Amino acid sequence: MDMTFSVSDKPIASGRAFLIAEVAQAHDGSLGLAHAFIDAAAAAGADAIKFQTHIASAESTLDEVFRVEFSRQDATRYDYWRRMEFTPEQWAGLAAHAREKDLVFLSSAFSVEAVELLHRLGMPAWKVASGELGSEAILDAMLSKAAPFIVSTGMSPWSEIDAIVQRIRSTGCALVVLQCTSRYPTPLDAVGLNVMDELRTRYRVPVGLSDHSGMPHPAMAAIARGADVIEAHLTLDRNMFGPDVSSSLTMPEFRLISDFRNAVTKMDAHPVDKDAAAAALAPMRAMFGRSLAPRKLLRAGTTLAAGMLGAKKPSGGIPESDLSRLVGRRLVRDVPPDRLVRWDDIEQ
Repeated sequence: MDMTFSVSDKPIASGRAFLIAEVAQAHDGSLGLAHAFIDAAAAAGADAIKFQTHIASAESTLDEVFRVEFSRQDATRYDYWRRMEFTPEQWAGLAAHAREKDLVFLSSAFSVEAVELLHRLGMPAWKVASGELGSEAILDAMLSKAAPFIVSTGMSPWSEIDAIVQRIRSTGCALVVLQCTSRYPTPLDAVGLNVMDELRTRYRVPVGLSDHSGMPHPAMAAIARGADVIEAHLTLDRNMFGPDVSSSLTMPEFRLISDFRNAVTKMDAHPVDKDAAAAALAPMRAMFGRSLAPRKLLRAGTTLAAGMLGAKKPSGGIPESDLSRLVGRRLVRDVPPDRLVRWDDIEQ
């Protein structure tokens, strides 16, 4: 079953994992830092960069509490979301910068207004965050703007995932479903690579991993397991400010994943014919092969017994399988232990 499709000009489910560098709020409201993340993601080998588009008045109230108490300058969560906002023109500049770096520009929308803003920017795919699978109005807005969907499932039971997969499929939109564990950071025993396999079997769609472990190992294991999409948070430094730093990869770690992905892709693209490979290595095999040779100096006239001979390198002499043909035969000359026995050493 062919599940391949493209986001912008980059294929999904083509045998090469699609790598998304997640910025989220790591820019801390700084437009300059947001642009710096685009350069960093490109340098680290990402295929796409993903932000989050928050419009405080459209998604939040003063009653919303902080998931993590981290901010020293925002009295409320609502204030924090306001500080994370960019203008439409600033979002357009970020999208243009990403395209200049050959990155797919993505952003998760957290309100209908954010969907409309991103749609005007030509959003090439909709990323549905784990906490938004139950947001009917946002999903309706996304589904009205036909584009591929990438869905994280970090907070959802199977029944909710079944429902959204069916809903998106009914529109004919392409779909990727990501295993995700909404713990920050995610311990290795909660990553759930097995769920990624179950998603593929259950839905017959491209699948992948949205990882919050802060380590490269889950992404690399998922790639080796055939993940079509990997999403991982990116930080410029472990000492940066923000609630997601502990769940993020540094640039060298993200680069490691990218290099690993490229290596796996190359190996998978070149299957080996074992017989042909063995034939090509015949000269080397001869170097490592063995032939019969004396275990100690054997004088002329010696009647050979099995225990007098052993297998030594190289091949090309009398093979070990012919030992029985030599037993009981006499030598016509001395044969030292540092050379192979030859047929002309044997009395005819």
